[in-house]
Amino acid sequence: MSGTSHTPAVTGPVRTRIAPSPTGFLHLGTARTALFSWAFARHHGGTFVLRIEDTDVARSTQDSVEQILESMRWLGIDHDEGPIYQMQRLDRYREVVDRMLAEGSAYRCYASPEELEAMREAQRARGEKTLYDGRWRPEPGKTLPAVPEGVAPVIRFRNPEEGAVTWDDLVKGPITIANHEIDDLVIVRADGVPTYNFAVVVDDWDMKISHVFRGDEHVNNTPWQINMFHALGAPLPAFAHVPVILGDDGQKLSKRRGAVSVTAYEEEGFLPEAMLNYLARLGWSHGDEELFSREQMVAWFDGSHLARHPAQWDAAKLAWVNAHYLKALGDEAVLALARRQLGRRGLAHDGVADALLLRACTLFKDRCNTGAELAGWLAMLFEPVEATAEDRAQHVGPVVRPAFATLADKLEAAAWAAPGIAAAVKETLAAHGLKMGQFAPAVRVVVCGRAQTPSLDAVLSLFPRAAVQERLRAAAQAPL
Repeated sequence: MSGTSHTPAVTGPVRTRIAPSPTGFLHLGTARTALFSWAFARHHGGTFVLRIEDTDVARSTQDSVEQILESMRWLGIDHDEGPIYQMQRLDRYREVVDRMLAEGSAYRCYASPEELEAMREAQRARGEKTLYDGRWRPEPGKTLPAVPEGVAPVIRFRNPEEGAVTWDDLVKGPITIANHEIDDLVIVRADGVPTYNFAVVVDDWDMKISHVFRGDEHVNNTPWQINMFHALGAPLPAFAHVPVILGDDGQKLSKRRGAVSVTAYEEEGFLPEAMLNYLARLGWSHGDEELFSREQMVAWFDGSHLARHPAQWDAAKLAWVNAHYLKALGDEAVLALARRQLGRRGLAHDGVADALLLRACTLFKDRCNTGAELAGWLAMLFEPVEATAEDRAQHVGPVVRPAFATLADKLEAAAWAAPGIAAAVKETLAAHGLKMGQFAPAVRVVVCGRAQTPSLDAVLSLFPRAAVQERLRAAAQAPL
C-alpha cells in the first residue's frame, strides 16, 4: 500500500475535528475519517472536536444525531469538545458574511434559478465548462442589472480570477488548481442559511482546527475554502484528503450497495475493537501489523503512511479480524454479547444461568466470526430445532434410528456431563454395531439441527437431559 512517507509537521496545539451531517447513519467512510482525526489528536496530546453539520435543514434529524453519537460511543472515538451544531451558529455566520460584504470579498446575487440554468445551457452548447458568469459581481466601471423587486438574493464569494491555489496535501502531496477553473461560489442561500463551504471555513477558523482529515471527494472544495481563509485573514489548517473506500464491486461504498453504516455492523455482532482495527487498516499501515489495539494505533498514528489510492472493503478480512477479537473476549463481555444477540433473535434467555451460557459460548465461539453467528449456535438451546431435509436424508436413516431410543434410555442414568454422556454414546454404539462416524452426525441433526458441531458429548451436556431424550425419542418414532 503506497502512501505518504513524511510525517506531518506539528508546530502548535493539534486540534482536529469530525463533522458529520445528521441525514442518516454514521457511514463507514465517515467513521474511518473520524478515527484518523481522533488518533492524530490523541497521538499529539491534542483536542478532538465533534461538529454536527446540520444546515441541510430538510434532511437533518435529531434521530440521526443520536445514531451518530451512539456509533461513535460504540467505536470508542470520544470527543473533547462538542457536539457543536452549525444551526446554533447562524449569528456568527451572519457576522462574518456582513464583514465580507463590507470588505468586498462577497456580494449579493439576484439571478434566478431559471437564469442560471439558461446560462449553463448556453455554456454547454459552446462546449465550455459551466461556471457562474459573474453577472452580479461588482467591478469598477461595471453597471449591474437592476435589483428585482421581492427577490431574496444569495450571497457569493468573490473568488480571485487570477493565480492559482496550491497546498501540500498530507496524503496526495502538492496540489495546484487555477482560480479561473472555479467560480464565485454561493456562500449563503436565499433563506439566509450558509452553505457547506462557507460554514466549514468559519467553523475551522473559530475552532482553531490545525489538521483536517476528510474524504477526497472534498478536494475540489478545498480551493474555494483556502481562498476564503485568505480573504478572512485566517490561518490555514493542514489538509489530508483520504481516498474513498470501494465496495466488493469496485464502486464507491454507498447505501445503495449493502451495509455501509456502523450501526449495521454493531447489530450483526461485530466488536468495536475489531471494527476500529479494520477501519484503521483501510488506508493506513504500520509496517506489516494487521492486528493492533486502540492504544497501539494512537502510539503509531502520526499522520504518515496514509494511502494515496482507494482502499477495498473486504468482508472476509473484517470477519477474520472480528473472529480474532471474539475468541479473546473475556467472560463478562462474551456473555453480554451473547445475550444482546439472542435478544435480537427474539429468544427468551433470562432464566439461563450465566455458567451454562458461558460454557456454551466458550464451546461455540471459536467457530464464529460474529456475535450473530454465535447466537445462531446458541439458538439450539432456546428454540425447537429444524434440520434441513438434506441433512436428515443424509444422516438420519433406518440404520441409526433404532439407536436413538437406546441412547435416550442410557442417558437416564448417565452423569450429566461430557464423560458420562460419552460413556452412554459408546454403549449405544456397541449395542447396535454402529461407528461414531455414522451415529454422531445423526444425533447432532436431531438434537442440534445441524450435522457439524463441536464434540458431541460436550454439546449434549449443554441441554437439559429431558430435552435431549425428548428429541431423540421423537426422532426414533418419526415416520421415515
